[in-house]
Amino acid sequence: MSHELRTPMNAVLGFSQLLEADPALGEEQQDNVREILRGGRHLLELINEILDLSRLEAGKIELSLEPVAMASVLTECVMLLRPLAEERRIRLHPSCPETHVVLADRTRFKQVLINLMSNAIKYNRPEGEVWLETRLDTAGETIRVSVADTGPGIDPSRLDELFEPFNRLGQDDGAITEGTGIGLSIALRLTELMGGRIEVEPRPGGGSLFWFELPVAVEAPSMAAPTGTDGAPHSSWDDGLHHCVLHVDDNPANLRLVAQILARYPGIRLLQAPSADLGLALARSHRPDLIILDINMPGMDGYRVLQCLREDVQTAATPVFALTANATQRDVARGKAAGFDEYLTKPLDIPVFMALLDRQLASGQPPAVGRAMPTRELT
Repeated sequence: MSHELRTPMNAVLGFSQLLEADPALGEEQQDNVREILRGGRHLLELINEILDLSRLEAGKIELSLEPVAMASVLTECVMLLRPLAEERRIRLHPSCPETHVVLADRTRFKQVLINLMSNAIKYNRPEGEVWLETRLDTAGETIRVSVADTGPGIDPSRLDELFEPFNRLGQDDGAITEGTGIGLSIALRLTELMGGRIEVEPRPGGGSLFWFELPVAVEAPSMAAPTGTDGAPHSSWDDGLHHCVLHVDDNPANLRLVAQILARYPGIRLLQAPSADLGLALARSHRPDLIILDINMPGMDGYRVLQCLREDVQTAATPVFALTANATQRDVARGKAAGFDEYLTKPLDIPVFMALLDRQLASGQPPAVGRAMPTRELT
């Protein structure tokens, strides 16, 4: 069903993007195309969330629970959502001690947090505020993450309806805020699967306060949040980083591996996307210097993502490295023909990868198109 639902959307969004880049279209036609794109992306978001919800209900969501440094995740979420907040003139106020570490699935924890933060931004008033903070409970067993906003708030008599799928409170009064009504239901179930709970309550003085709790991790995380001289988490939008790299892969282990490799580069800001559609959205909004792309992904594979990147004027010239387990000669030849700037196979030869990264980011120019890099067998 994932394949059957996503495939038509590839054509809708792909050809719409081609039209959007056509200089022959008049202003009215451009407006029409932008409406198609806006509706198509909203429909794709709905499809993704329905599939996610169905996997949760069927018990087919696999979690990888590990120690997660909350400051690092909060910094990433603020970075991703800052453009949306600035568009709506919303001020974000993150606060998280570096020592706060929870036992969670990092990708799903980030998904829950992004859902709550994006809601706090979308359902806020113009020039409003959003407070994001973490707090250790008195027993030292859980850490609470709270997201407070200055929006119109929620009717206390209807709070029980809030986490029901497809129930969008406040939309029956003529409001036009986009949303699917599924995100909070998914957030609730993911939080419970990670051993936590999530609640909402009216905020004194107006607005809403959402919070969720997760168990404290006993062990230290594999990667600590980067910090400045004052001990506060680094903010990637003002820390003077020189290069931006986007990694798109649906496998959390592969994302963690590349993240740990790139952690050796203090001048790199890493964006990670566990799905193709999110990867395309991040590529358009953040204009990375390099994209590392998996090929075997559900819904939209790496070749289709590469095609969308090349057809979009904003990302057409961005270098793209394939990083895939497809390592036969036929696979390599296909990768060359498709136009990947480099074709790396798994298991990853880390020294070769780092050398390519050094050369690419130092030159700022794409390397020779379609060259396959050797890998070493694991022993």
